[in-house]
Amino acid sequence: MRKNARVSRWVALLRAVNVGARTYPMAQVRAALTTAGYADVETHIQTGNICLSAPARSGPKLESALEAVFAADRGFRVATFVLRPADVAELADATAQLSGLHRPEFGHYVSVLRSAPDPTLVDRLEDLRRPGELVVVRGRAVHLLYDVPYHQAKTSNATIEAVTGAEATNRNARVIGQLAAKWGHG
Repeated sequence: MRKNARVSRWVALLRAVNVGARTYPMAQVRAALTTAGYADVETHIQTGNICLSAPARSGPKLESALEAVFAADRGFRVATFVLRPADVAELADATAQLSGLHRPEFGHYVSVLRSAPDPTLVDRLEDLRRPGELVVVRGRAVHLLYDVPYHQAKTSNATIEAVTGAEATNRNARVIGQLAAKWGHG
């Protein structure tokens, strides 16, 4: 990390950590980031939610830098998606609004992409809806609202990745709200 650079707060969402053999305890994530020079490093639960201070002004550049730190520390790639705190607050507001409007019986999950999908992909994504499953795209977030149990749903984060041809990371609405409450203020 560059010294004397203006720093900003960022929220990073890691994809598929602590799933199967891809373990990365959050204490070790914090240690790797602190050793790499990042400041004010905090984590929330074990699913790869991080808040940190970094001089980066570009989300994509910071994603690449963080992925390099994680690969060096763990020996495997950890896809990383960064948002500014205001983006997390906006995501939580949209999530709460959609949950309130549609009242999903079995859950509301959010797949976060690196960037908003092309408009033609938005139509393809939203056309994935089926009885008991609603798909709504808002910016770089694809909301999956389920009136069927999660394990019975046909539309998942893997489906979103297949349609977009891009990686995504998934969180439930409760975690999105917690992240906004904790870090969505900047």
